[in-house]
Amino acid sequence: MRIIDAHVHIFLPRIALAAVMATNAFYEGCANAEIPVPAALGHLPGTAEDLLPRMKRDGVDRSVVFSTATAPHQVEIVNNFIRDVCRENPALIGVGTMHPDYPDFEGELKRMKANGLVGVKLHPDIQRFRLDDERLMPLFELMSAEGLFLIAHTGDYRYDYSSPRRMANVAKRFPKLRCIAPHCGGWSEWAEARECLNLPNVYIDTSSTLPFGAYEAAHDE
Repeated sequence: MRIIDAHVHIFLPRIALAAVMATNAFYEGCANAEIPVPAALGHLPGTAEDLLPRMKRDGVDRSVVFSTATAPHQVEIVNNFIRDVCRENPALIGVGTMHPDYPDFEGELKRMKANGLVGVKLHPDIQRFRLDDERLMPLFELMSAEGLFLIAHTGDYRYDYSSPRRMANVAKRFPKLRCIAPHCGGWSEWAEARECLNLPNVYIDTSSTLPFGAYEAAHDE
């Protein structure tokens, strides 16, 4: 049986440490009714060079890798980085990024596809936009036409940008767009995820959930 890790963040080596620290700071110490214990995150290097031996050690055959553009000018830089890393390492499957203020969705999506990237990663809470914002509708329409899937962080009780209902709005509007709702679809909004995301074109991954109360939420059913 082949094992594929569907959710792995990697960063440009020169910013990897700062990116990992910023991500940890964004999430550490979060707790609410559905996150019963503040969970400490790992502090891995966040590089492909570190990932590959870990994959071998743990018996993971391939990993889906991505990063997030926090500003429009970073989109092409990040996509080139993911392209190059995946060309050098066939065990890695590349997913590109986009930003709602990037000026040429169509051109960059076609370039992503030509470079072998298979989807688009968005993080509404960090990029500060609502996932179902009308600005993104042309992007999702193009992604659906090009056969690129969407993986977007879904759920955070502190913000409304990525709520499960917003992912559901996108999935319903574009029924041919394959949508991945990470972190059991809700990260810290399990009830809303269960209510909204039972849709034929929405897939759920389980990354970064067990320390944040997913196990308890699943057993409440």
